[in-house]
Amino acid sequence: MRLWIKSGRERKLTDIAEELGISASLVRKWKFSDKWDEIPVKRKRGGQPGNKNAVGNSGGPGGPEGNDYALKHGYYAKYLPEAVLQIAKEIEDADPLEMIWSNIVILQAKLLHGQQITHVTDKDDMTKVLKKKKPGQFGTEKEWELQFAHDKHANASKADVLVMRELRSAIKQFLSAAPENDERRAKLELMHAQLDRTKAEAEKLKGGGKKSEAEDWVAALKQAAEKRKEKVKGV
Repeated sequence: MRLWIKSGRERKLTDIAEELGISASLVRKWKFSDKWDEIPVKRKRGGQPGNKNAVGNSGGPGGPEGNDYALKHGYYAKYLPEAVLQIAKEIEDADPLEMIWSNIVILQAKLLHGQQITHVTDKDDMTKVLKKKKPGQFGTEKEWELQFAHDKHANASKADVLVMRELRSAIKQFLSAAPENDERRAKLELMHAQLDRTKAEAEKLKGGGKKSEAEDWVAALKQAAEKRKEKVKGV
């Protein structure tokens, strides 16, 4: 939309689609769904036609050297790293809906990647991790940490719970903002239903006690998984 408005509302939708690397039909869908033609024209900054407030001002390139007030991100440039500002400039014109979709893809990838890293083969699975080492009287002293199967599984489950919450939130945002004819809705609605079912099973199995909420979720999710395994075996 911003590309179209910046062009004075004259740029062809096919040109915009080519620049973004998407189909022209998707851009036309955005224009129809977001009602681009109904967006009011913004009033230009500065003096309007007939305004003589600037009489006597010789103009010039702007403020004194080093003054970056004219930059859109000038205020934040004082506090943010250059790399962050560069990324902000690159995504400035990105469509909000596409940003939510990208976040969903990243969260799903993070969830799957985390499961690969923390995979537990069986109950005897054990990992030996070097915590620290220091010079000693008889050579280098090393301190090791042993991670047993149940600990690795519990830690992985806690991490999964946090990512799944973020994923559910992002999916809800996308479904509330995406047009009804968006082809991605069906896939996300199915994923959202699966996450809701897992949450419902966990809530049903979750007991009381003094455990933290994350620990309750981990225990409940493990019970839900075991329950589904038993159902499969009985078929």
